[in-house]
Amino acid sequence: MLTTTSPSHSRHPLCGAKRIIMNVKIEQSWKDALATEFDKDYFIKLTDFVRGEYLSGKAVYPAPQNIFNAFNLCPLDRVKVVIIGQDPYHEPGQAHGLCFSVLPPTPIPPSLVNIYKEIESDLGRKSITNGDLTHWANQGVLLLNVTLTVRAHAAASHAGRGWEEFTDSVIRAVSARDNIVFMLWGSYAQKKAAFVNPEKNLILKSVHPSPLSAYRGFFGCKHFSRANQYLTQNGKAPIEW
Repeated sequence: MLTTTSPSHSRHPLCGAKRIIMNVKIEQSWKDALATEFDKDYFIKLTDFVRGEYLSGKAVYPAPQNIFNAFNLCPLDRVKVVIIGQDPYHEPGQAHGLCFSVLPPTPIPPSLVNIYKEIESDLGRKSITNGDLTHWANQGVLLLNVTLTVRAHAAASHAGRGWEEFTDSVIRAVSARDNIVFMLWGSYAQKKAAFVNPEKNLILKSVHPSPLSAYRGFFGCKHFSRANQYLTQNGKAPIEW
């Protein structure tokens, strides 16, 4: 969630009101690592835009308290794997702050169905029967959308507003650590490889798990076993996919 205070000594760069000092409610390790981002002009403008969207009466997803859910469930010092999505689901009852994830009883989206199919093929066992990936986040999987909010029924409606710059900084912060697995599915996610140190981390690339592309390389990529093998080799516990 994004909250603000307004001291009297400066002016907001957009509307001429008092300049907003950010109070970002995010898990402390992330707040420390990203502290320099929160008072940058782009982030202040982003916050002003996002707050305006929620206050306008438009439906915006996820709920405000879930904007930073991926970070709150997976502190920086516990990150083992990063999976990157584009923006939140934009239909009612879907988005809750984790990419690809939905809470029961919401039907499992097609891309996640294909992710589960690949897990079954790769690891020889079925995954869970609902779409909630919270148990991945709790094990150290950062389920990061590049854009963290979206207007209802309008994919990418909050793109280009500043979230991309913020999440680029997130990826840099994770990449600065050692032996992290980055799963980059589809061309949009693969662009983020530019912010990852390949000498210190493992980058796994494939096409997106969408039904439109999964048969062109996502199925058979074996990213889940390869990630666990890499983690084990580097002294980390594997993920229970």
